Amino acid sequence: MNQPKYLAIKDDIKNKIVSNVYTLDSKIPSEMDLRDEYNVSRHTIRQAISELVKEGYLIKIHGSGTYVSDGHSKKSSKKMKTIGVVTTYLSDYIFPSIIRGIEKELSRHQYSLMLASTQNNVESERENLEKMLEHEVDGLIIEPTKSNLLNPNLNYYLDILEEEIPLLMLHASYEELDTPFITMDDEGAGRIATNHLLDLGHEKIAIITKSDDSQGKKRLKGYIEALHTAGMSYENDHVIFFDTENRHEIPKKINDLVNSDNPPTGIICYNDQIAISAIQQIQSLGLKIPGDISIVSHDDSFLSTSFPGVALTTIEHPKEEMGKRAAQWIINSIENPEFNRKPIVFPSELIIRNSTKSLNKTEKVVE
Repeated sequence: MNQPKYLAIKDDIKNKIVSNVYTLDSKIPSEMDLRDEYNVSRHTIRQAISELVKEGYLIKIHGSGTYVSDGHSKKSSKKMKTIGVVTTYLSDYIFPSIIRGIEKELSRHQYSLMLASTQNNVESERENLEKMLEHEVDGLIIEPTKSNLLNPNLNYYLDILEEEIPLLMLHASYEELDTPFITMDDEGAGRIATNHLLDLGHEKIAIITKSDDSQGKKRLKGYIEALHTAGMSYENDHVIFFDTENRHEIPKKINDLVNSDNPPTGIICYNDQIAISAIQQIQSLGLKIPGDISIVSHDDSFLSTSFPGVALTTIEHPKEEMGKRAAQWIINSIENPEFNRKPIVFPSELIIRNSTKSLNKTEKVVE
């Protein structure tokens, strides 16, 4: 049986490395030059190079080229595998709990953690992806940056997939890529939050949602579906959009909404941070929560019970459990070739506290 072309090319390049035709740290010919040299397709060359990268004979530096590495000798003595974790933020809100869940599970299996954050900035995402690839991490858990927008870094993700590095997306995924993910049921969360207010007799329900992350789009979809099922109309002036760069404008938008000719009796907030900002703005106008306006939030963070007199009704987020499950998924992907790399979706559940009020005469607000 004939050897596949890419394996023959791989062996030939490896021999050139071992015999110092290609010396340590030197740049090998480009994929196009190798294609012409071996008279094969570029895909075949990429297969050969990918195998040599896996074995540690080569290292790819994005934007520069492919270089000879001594990683093959290091890999044999490497005891601990490293998982790269890239989240939008690290030290605030729900992220420490998620990272703690990842770290505990990785440590339990003698894996190390390489951590980075993007601040939801695509340039920072690119830099962190380059660092992770240069470090030759064994797997990646990545929270997408501005997942609702076209991403300029898709080529890095395609390289990750081509090199068969296990990859799990956190909270969302890029529609352009077929990558496994671990998320909340955000569409379901939008429905549940809206239905809660509908069940309490609210007919004028607003939503504050994020336009540059897909979680915001999915929650908006759930909101629209719940209104439609209840026979309610979607009103443009009851939807406040924000993104990473203009979230500071939210208080003014809330002020305009509450003082409009069509004020809501209930508001669904993208997360607990936005909910607290909304409460502060509404109270500054002399209105009460939930007496005048009910608030439903997402994430059940520490903020949900931190505001004096108002405990948020909010969609629960599994936080540490999500981190643990993400780590288990990536470990299984590395250690078990038969592992089914299917997505994980946590069901949405509502925690009812005292930030929502019934407008039905027979109902009372939760104390």
